[in-house]
This record gives sequence, C-alpha cells and structure tokens, in this order.
Amino acid sequence: MTGEPDGTGDEAEPDRIGAIDWETVDADDGGVPRRPAAVLAAVLGIAAAVGYEAFRSGGGPTVAWPVAYRVTPLDGLFVATLVVGVAYGAYPLYANPRLARRYWARFREHRVAVWSLWVLAGVCAVGVLGPLVVAKPTVEVAVGYQPPAFWSVPSAVPGSCVGPVVDGACRGTWQYPLGTTGDGRGILASVVYGTRVSLQVGLITATIVVLVGTTVGTVAAAAGGRVDEALMRYVDVQMTFPAFFLYLFVLYLFGGSLVLLILVFGFTSWGGTARLVRSETLQRREEGYVRAARAAGASTGWLLRRHLVPNVSGTVITNATLLVPGLILLEASFAFLGLGDPGVTSWGEVIAAGRGDLATAWWISTIPGVALFATVLALNFVGDALRDALDPRVASGARGRAGDRGSSDTAERADGSETR
Repeated sequence: MTGEPDGTGDEAEPDRIGAIDWETVDADDGGVPRRPAAVLAAVLGIAAAVGYEAFRSGGGPTVAWPVAYRVTPLDGLFVATLVVGVAYGAYPLYANPRLARRYWARFREHRVAVWSLWVLAGVCAVGVLGPLVVAKPTVEVAVGYQPPAFWSVPSAVPGSCVGPVVDGACRGTWQYPLGTTGDGRGILASVVYGTRVSLQVGLITATIVVLVGTTVGTVAAAAGGRVDEALMRYVDVQMTFPAFFLYLFVLYLFGGSLVLLILVFGFTSWGGTARLVRSETLQRREEGYVRAARAAGASTGWLLRRHLVPNVSGTVITNATLLVPGLILLEASFAFLGLGDPGVTSWGEVIAAGRGDLATAWWISTIPGVALFATVLALNFVGDALRDALDPRVASGARGRAGDRGSSDTAERADGSETR
C-alpha cells in the first residue's frame, strides 16, 4: 500500500507495507484447506463403515472376491493410513512434476535403492492385495511338512505325501508351492498374511509416531517459553521409560493383540521424532520468509500450517521411512517369542514354528525369514536414499557447492508449493 493524496490537503504518507488480511489469503486458497478436509472425510468414512459392520455383524464385512476375507477394524485403520500416505506423500509429487523429477534424479543415484524400491512395491502389492486372492492358512495336520515345488524330501518326513513319491522321496506339488508347516499351514498363504501384518504394524505405528511427534515438536518450537519447556521435559521422561515393559503389562492384562502393540509403541515412541522436528522448526522459524509473514501479521497457526510444517516434511518423511523397518522387526521379534497376537499369522510366528525342523524342513523358517530380511533391508536402503534426496544440504554437497547456487532463489517445499 502506498501513500497517495486523498484530496483533503494532507501530505502523502511514505511508502510502507500494508497490513495483510490473512483471512482473505486463506479464502483465496479455498477457505478450509481442501486436502486435509478430504483426507479427514475419507478416514471418518472408512472408520464409520468398518465400525458399523463390526457392530452389526459381530465381526466385520466379508469380501467374497475371489476368496472370503473378513475385514477387521485394523484393516480399516490400515486403509486410512494408506489414504493419508497417498494424500501427503504421493499427491504432492504428482501435483508438482518438476519437484518430483528433481527428487527422482537425486534418488536414482543410489542404484541399490532403486532396486529396493521395486522390492518394496512388490511387498506392498502382496500385503494389500494378497489376502483378497489367497485363502487364509488353516491347520491341516495330515498335510504337514510338505516340501516346496521342485523339491523333495524323504517320504518319512511328511505324514502323508500330497505329491508323487519317487524312489522313496516325496516331491513337492503346486498345491503347496512353498510347502507347508508342521501343522499343515501353507507357507505361501502364511507369507502373504504375514506381509499384511508387517505392513499394518510398520505403517500404522509410524503414522501415529509422525503425527504425534510432528504436532508436539512444532508446537513446542513455535510457542517457546514454558510450553516448550514443559513438552520437552515430558519427552525426556517418556523416553526414559521402556515401552517394552509397558507392552508386557498390557499383554498381561488383556492378552496378545496386534492393535494393542500398535497403540503402545505408537503413543510411546514419538519422543525422538518430536525432538527432531522441534530442532528443524527452530531453524526454519528464523528464515526470512517466516519472519516476513510474521511481520505482516500472520498468526502462529497460519505459520505452522503454511510454512513450518511443510518445510520440515522432508525430515519427517525420512524419519518415518527409517522407523518402519525397526517396527517390523519389533513385531516379528514379539511373535517369535510368543508375545504377539495368537489370532494372526506373522512372519516371526512362522519362523518360530520351524526353528526345530531346520534339518528336515528348512523351508518353514527360511522362506518367511528371507521375506523379512529382504523387506527390512530394502526399507533401510530406500530410507537412506530418501534422506539424501529430500535433504537439500546433503544434495547441495553432493552436487558440489559451486554449481547451482545462483539458480536456487526459489526453494521448493515437499508439499509441492514454493517459498521465496
């Protein structure tokens, strides 16, 4: 706003920056942010549908194509987590192709990470779609210890050989392409349903950690003072208490449950994320664009929503990617020790079922063990590559500090928008 004569004879005021009506700015962007509103509506719709069916039928809706699969409330939470991931992970890259190309150029410098990304795509496809096409493994003791296809064992190993017996050896059959456990459960079905369980634990728990940690970290950094001190002291106290013992206590009270495991570790493991986000936010709030918005009258909530949280999102995504493999291993460890949910099929539980039969039935522990190892290793490689791709400090160091400085007047954010 510039000072102009108003016709009353007063001297013109010097040029100055006028006050900004931030409600008008938000109105120009559509009033209520459309993406959070759409995500919230989708999540509430999923929760309402699954909850209604569970209350009405005493279980959950049954998907009958091509096999019968009963949807549980945990499945609804898993779908809601995928919706959040697509809305805040994939959609911003789709909306900003230039930013996506830049990140991909940095990411593909890590050849192993690119291959690992394909491995994770396969794991996700198996975990999400597999239970809809593969029947849940059932106990059939009569067909226990069947070898995988193209493999054979002495005919005395299985109780009753399903495949042909040639020269005293029982050969595998495509009826059980990866063999069976000692109690007759198919290894293929066990791996498929174990993949779903691992994805549920890893993704849902990591989402809870990210949401709570990001909220606490940004609020602490933005508010400062006593609020910051109180939140960070609580984080210190929480991080000194081992979540393992809390889970054992809950296990003693309510029994093994996948939902309880997710809730316990989701709501007790966010301290490190909160510290990391707080540190990043403290740095970002001193940037020129944040100070300019504050000087123009922007509220703390507007700064958090439009500047601070989007500009720490790269750190948050990288941290979440590195959290998931640890959570998957955690669930597998509990299942291996018999502390998991007895009602679900887990990689750790199948590995434990075959640990005494390695000499005669190696496939029981080996195949789910390889699946667990490959998934965790791929997640670690992808997490390291994402850290390098999303962190502008690492990327600028890799390019050599003399190259692109002059062309980076505009800093692009991970949510697809730009700040100057």
